[in-house]
Amino acid sequence: MDVSEIEVRDEVGADCLPYLMDLFASAWWTATRTTSEVTRMLAASDLVFALIHRPSERLVGFARVITDEVYLAVVLDVVVAPGSRGSGLGAMLMDAVVGHPRLAAVRSIELVCQPELMPFYRRWGFTEQVGRSRLMRRTADPLLTGA
Repeated sequence: MDVSEIEVRDEVGADCLPYLMDLFASAWWTATRTTSEVTRMLAASDLVFALIHRPSERLVGFARVITDEVYLAVVLDVVVAPGSRGSGLGAMLMDAVVGHPRLAAVRSIELVCQPELMPFYRRWGFTEQVGRSRLMRRTADPLLTGA
């Protein structure tokens, strides 16, 4: 995919919601999300990053952030369309996230990823060196427990 044809937008309009649902269907942790849940999630997210292929108006990448804009920002749901992976769209998303003005003064930006993606995120300064901290989770989603 030609990245010069991609636009970063700060919302997912109703016209792109079906594309977001298709995108979520392609990722193991988002595959069971419903349209009504995703609509609520979009409204409650502090920052939304949508990569739109201008010629087709199709959403081909997505990420979101929850933040207090001072101490912490958490990057969530970084997803690129399967047919566009490896084309630089993930880097475009992460550049938009870490370069966003509302995150410029945030002390820590965090994310959770699979081990094979750690080298990708290291390019933006993310590290698995988090002191003695450990991730803990309370969830009703069996996809997130490995059970």
